[in-house]
Amino acid sequence: MTDPVPVQTPQLKTLVESLLFVAEGPVPLAALARALDALPEDVEAALEQLKQDYIGRGFRVQRSRDKAQLVSSPDSAAAIEKFLGIDGSGHLSAAALETLAIIAYRQPVTRPAIEGVRGVNCDGVIQTLLSRGMIQEVGRQETAGRPILYATTFEFLQNFGLRAVDDLPPLEQATENVLANAIAEAEATAQQVAQRMK
Repeated sequence: MTDPVPVQTPQLKTLVESLLFVAEGPVPLAALARALDALPEDVEAALEQLKQDYIGRGFRVQRSRDKAQLVSSPDSAAAIEKFLGIDGSGHLSAAALETLAIIAYRQPVTRPAIEGVRGVNCDGVIQTLLSRGMIQEVGRQETAGRPILYATTFEFLQNFGLRAVDDLPPLEQATENVLANAIAEAEATAQQVAQRMK
């Protein structure tokens, strides 16, 4: 295999756009770099240029961790739903939205931590969010009991019109501290319970 060579930026941008267009879903940046014999930082720069090029257009680059994909603009959602005959009435319950917000702002996060914040069992809500493709299992926490870690998905970003998780509106500092403390307490309690069960 040859070493990646820098590709001229305009050409690389066009090639990255073409690969994202034909991809069936989110594409890891490493896969784009491999396919184009390019450096990962050059692919990253091309993606940033595409994001700027798409401002005000009908589609955009969406990012989640190390993956990217082309998606339609949220401004076009109503027209797309009408064109495709999609019923957009499948709204999430208040409990599901609360749980989703906790996961979005604190990902990756465990179920006990979510329940510590909400104060109620979240099994059903988490199953709903998993089945709707809004969250996914991303691993296990390296603590007693090894609870599952949850994070948001590309579907979450699409449904809420976000390019990346970084586009979430900032939490006010006081709210963030309350949330962080509640999660820390819940995780400590979960560890104590797991230790007692051994």
